[in-house]
Amino acid sequence: MQPTRWRHSSAHLGIAAAVLALAAAVVVIAVVVLPDESGAGARVVSPAPVATAKPGVVPVSDDAPVPVGSALAAAMAQALADPNLGRLTGRITDALSGKALWTQQEDLPMQPASTNKVLTAAAALLALDQGARVTTRVTASDQPGVVVLVGGGDPTLSTAEVGQDTWYREAARISDLAEQVRRSGVSVTEVQVDTSAFTGPTMAQGWDAEDIEGGDIAPIEAVMVDGGRVQPTTVESRRSTTPALDAGKALAAELGVDPDNVSIASSSVTGRELGAVRSAPLVVRLGEMMNASDNVMAESIAREVAAAMGRPRSFAGAVDAVTNRLATAHIAVSGANLQDSSGLSVDDRLSARTLDAVVQAAAGPDLPELRPLLDMLPVAGGSGTLSERFLNPKTGRGAAGWLRAKTGSLTRTNALAGIVTDRDQRVLTFAFISNDAGPTGRTAIDALAAVLRTCGCG
Repeated sequence: MQPTRWRHSSAHLGIAAAVLALAAAVVVIAVVVLPDESGAGARVVSPAPVATAKPGVVPVSDDAPVPVGSALAAAMAQALADPNLGRLTGRITDALSGKALWTQQEDLPMQPASTNKVLTAAAALLALDQGARVTTRVTASDQPGVVVLVGGGDPTLSTAEVGQDTWYREAARISDLAEQVRRSGVSVTEVQVDTSAFTGPTMAQGWDAEDIEGGDIAPIEAVMVDGGRVQPTTVESRRSTTPALDAGKALAAELGVDPDNVSIASSSVTGRELGAVRSAPLVVRLGEMMNASDNVMAESIAREVAAAMGRPRSFAGAVDAVTNRLATAHIAVSGANLQDSSGLSVDDRLSARTLDAVVQAAAGPDLPELRPLLDMLPVAGGSGTLSERFLNPKTGRGAAGWLRAKTGSLTRTNALAGIVTDRDQRVLTFAFISNDAGPTGRTAIDALAAVLRTCGCG
């Protein structure tokens, strides 16, 4: 998620030999009404020419010219000279062949911010079934009247009533769980919450507790409602410091139980199942996580990878599972030093080589199981954390609709890792990481990436 205070961590299809390019659609406002310069009244601007669009998936030829490294460097020279980029590392690769076309300190570990989520999503696609769902259960305790809400690691469980929209798509509902419990015939007087599925600290090294209030993160617990949001229908809602307890209280409210009779279970509880609900499929959840750059979702999904890889469902276990699964797929992750799976930690370090290697693996011919990752990348000027970027004609350079990338933003850090089709219809992958950036660092890195779209450097 893009945080409310400036420390935040953000939100073309390649198919083997026949890489596809996504045609851009143009939105035009026909009549614009602006305030008069004097501040009195308004004036009507003449309608802009109506643009036409031919949306569709257009095949890109395999023999489109590959950019020449020297020409690419020359085209990027002006954008690279912007001092607001601070310390920049990067790598640009031909998607089809995997050949590096341009590099700059590509092996230097840098603060990646939310581009770290690219690794998490890729590892999940490799380790888990795309249709995988997470189950949240309610079981009977051995104490009369006591039921246990057993977390399975689904933070998308929703407090929304039937007929109301949930914050996350296809989310399970607390109200459904409560209805199943009522049908079981158990008279409930107390609710306990079993959080034992996750282990270790609930906050990662390098996280700031202020980001809970800012809405960027919540303590990572095995059961949450609405991603830990206090006001789930509000975009800028703060998150809770006690998400698992909140989930228990939400169930208690549905069952008519006094909220004072809700507690965290002291140990894992087993008993007769009274109800169960399941999350949306993995591929749906991954798409939302990448599009909105949701930190809580990233950490929870990484723990699914940890479980599949036989690692502890903790921060360290998840990082170990993600990096090992990528390494097993021959994606270079050497030098990665990560404290979390979302990129929010200021102590995370990744190289541009690693980020680009993951995207190239998704776009290239060798790992088709990673292809959905490309669809999950926000579209420049069109969706997610890129919806309002690359729209300036001067700095966007026509990249809107043609470039897709995962964003990353922390204080004085900006990063992009993604894919673009250049003017010669060659598909390129890229990763840029800017640390110690200036006040217009985000615009500067966008301008740099946009050059790849307009460069006819073959």
